[in-house]
Amino acid sequence: MIGENQRLRELFLIHPSPRILCMPKISQFFGIVIYMYFRDHAPPHFHAQYGEFEGLIGIDSRTLIQGNLPPRVLGLVMEWASLYSKELSKSWEAASKGSPPHKIPPLK
Repeated sequence: MIGENQRLRELFLIHPSPRILCMPKISQFFGIVIYMYFRDHAPPHFHAQYGEFEGLIGIDSRTLIQGNLPPRVLGLVMEWASLYSKELSKSWEAASKGSPPHKIPPLK
């Protein structure tokens, strides 16, 4: 059972809110976890978590829609989003239909 829990933590971000069980991780780099909810509200966006900070980032606008991230972290997230904008759109499309979003390579 412990092995299964570890496997789930590698695939999903376990959200602290009891109403949200998990959100698929689509990428992770430099301590930043990127994830998407299934069937989330518009506009197309993804979530970035870094420690106690969390931000909601617009896929098309590449702007911080909601939340707070340290400036350096936000810069890394925006750089990653610019590199993988097409992949993010495909992941959003899949997640909006209830399918698992696609994994996206990390920023190196």
